[in-house]
Amino acid sequence: MTVIMGLLCNDGIVIGSDSAVTFSNVNIPTIEQECIKIDIYHKKVILAGTGEVGLCQRFGLIIERYWLNENILDVKHNIDIGKDLSRFALQDFSYTFKNPGTFGAIVAFPHKNDFCLCEFALKDFQPEFKNYKIWYVSMGIGQNIADTLLGIIKHYFMQEGMPNLQQGIFYLLWVLQNTIELSPLGIKGPSQIATLSRLKNNNYEAKILKKEDLSDHLENIDGFEKHIREYKEVLEGISTKIKIPKIPDFSKQKIN
Repeated sequence: MTVIMGLLCNDGIVIGSDSAVTFSNVNIPTIEQECIKIDIYHKKVILAGTGEVGLCQRFGLIIERYWLNENILDVKHNIDIGKDLSRFALQDFSYTFKNPGTFGAIVAFPHKNDFCLCEFALKDFQPEFKNYKIWYVSMGIGQNIADTLLGIIKHYFMQEGMPNLQQGIFYLLWVLQNTIELSPLGIKGPSQIATLSRLKNNNYEAKILKKEDLSDHLENIDGFEKHIREYKEVLEGISTKIKIPKIPDFSKQKIN
């Protein structure tokens, strides 16, 4: 069981995932264990997949080999890169007679001084790039919960557009934490967060954040949720000031 999500920021990209991997025997779950579910290639490409692990491994090898020709990638449009990755993956899957529908992925990479966040749909593995119109995505068994929470975050905190990277880490971590907590479908922590950012020398760096890297964000989440919980005191104060009008007893009135 998996939930993965990505958030395009104005100065980077944040990718998130839960940590639960489920083993099964003929679609019957057997055991579950913790596993790192985000992979990084060439220190600048992030992959998070949902579905069959073997297909994710094969897609990761495609990404690793594809970025060996980085000079060629510089002259391509990012949509052409997405099309290439989709085509190569579907061709590879077809070698073992595997049809689309059991694996989807989110890929983040830098391209021509910009950040690219691409969703490869679970249904048909077609690429879709996120942009200033739609800058977040979630996939996996927890998508229904994650999409709702991402929509709430956008409504209250991202009305003016994409956030910066530090804000994005906070937002995605909050959505991920609550998706894990609310989901009844075997999605479990700890939360995994990876970022793609630009360094001072204009190079790019993709990395999986460690627990200590997330400590400030986790404290901010605790404070944010505490503030929400304490707001009920404001509501209780309002309710004590409201005078409820007395309802007349119409049963004692005469009808003329």
